[in-house]
Amino acid sequence: MSQVASSVSTLNVDLGERSYPIHVGAGLLGDPRWLAPYLAGRQVMIVTNETVAPLYLAAFRAGLPEGLEVREVILPDGEHTKTLSSVERIWDALLEAGFNRRCTLVALGGGVIGDMTGYAAACYQRGVAFIQVPTTLLSQVDSSVGGKTGVNHPRGKNMIGAFWQPRAVLIDTASLASLPARELSAGLAEVIKYGLIRDADFLAWLEARMEALRGLDEAVLREAILRSCAIKAEVVAADETEQGVRALLNLGHTFGHGIEAHQGYGAWLHGEAVGTGMLMAAELSARLGWLSREDVERVAAVIEAAGLPLAAPAAMDEEAFLVPMRLDKKNIDARLRLILLRGVGEACVYDETPAELLRALLMDFPRQ
Repeated sequence: MSQVASSVSTLNVDLGERSYPIHVGAGLLGDPRWLAPYLAGRQVMIVTNETVAPLYLAAFRAGLPEGLEVREVILPDGEHTKTLSSVERIWDALLEAGFNRRCTLVALGGGVIGDMTGYAAACYQRGVAFIQVPTTLLSQVDSSVGGKTGVNHPRGKNMIGAFWQPRAVLIDTASLASLPARELSAGLAEVIKYGLIRDADFLAWLEARMEALRGLDEAVLREAILRSCAIKAEVVAADETEQGVRALLNLGHTFGHGIEAHQGYGAWLHGEAVGTGMLMAAELSARLGWLSREDVERVAAVIEAAGLPLAAPAAMDEEAFLVPMRLDKKNIDARLRLILLRGVGEACVYDETPAELLRALLMDFPRQ
């Protein structure tokens, strides 16, 4: 990770005065040019975890500009650590170091680290700067972009949080070389999602290149990241706080969050649960008459090709899905709102699903 970034592509999330760039390239972690412009002051707190720190912390620190006061917090790894107590450790470190309102938090890691660091930044002294440096595919294409921050609660995923935009997102594609195959597949779920909800041509592109993606072909991964981030940036710019179109980015998440909560956070990776959730959404869309059986089979095929599960956990009955679904943040006035597909590449928010149709799907869907 000591190489200097030679070729970097940049996208922009257009949010007026809160706009920020997404830089994508190999070698960004060791190149201070890509971080320095976004630091609020001299004080920098790096937040990472016990898995990422041995891999990238030294390289990242070596690439920081000179003259900074740098501290670090190394948290345990795993979705089960995404709690208020972990965020309190970040606040404790900031207070012990005497960091002021011109400090900058840097999230070095996957989606859990990014979400917690962003939430810590949103709350510390009522809001300080933070920068996302995502090291997993899932965080690079999804959670690092858009300003959703927060922690889990035993009754629901991401139920405590805030919208707080980063100053920049620095995506070093070289970090994916250390990613376990299961984590890579989990990230591909979110990439597939973008094709399903908004870009049928991108989905076809992915179907033709899934082997290359899973084989860590740098050029193909880079293009997939750029196209995914471009779609998310466009959606976030149109609806920053999820009052409308941004909800479409949650395809599969209502079902998936139910799986995560029931199994215990971390037993299923987020992307694994979302992959199964997207297939459940596709099946429900077909039962509503919007997708053909061939469309559903196509969705199942691309999810399977990515190395993701096609069945829900054996221990989950329909009520185990419905309880967390009723708590979903998208619901309004007790109406269950689902993200479904009117066609491949065309998602919608739907709150009129007949209860008996949903229960039938939950009863019939395969278990493993």
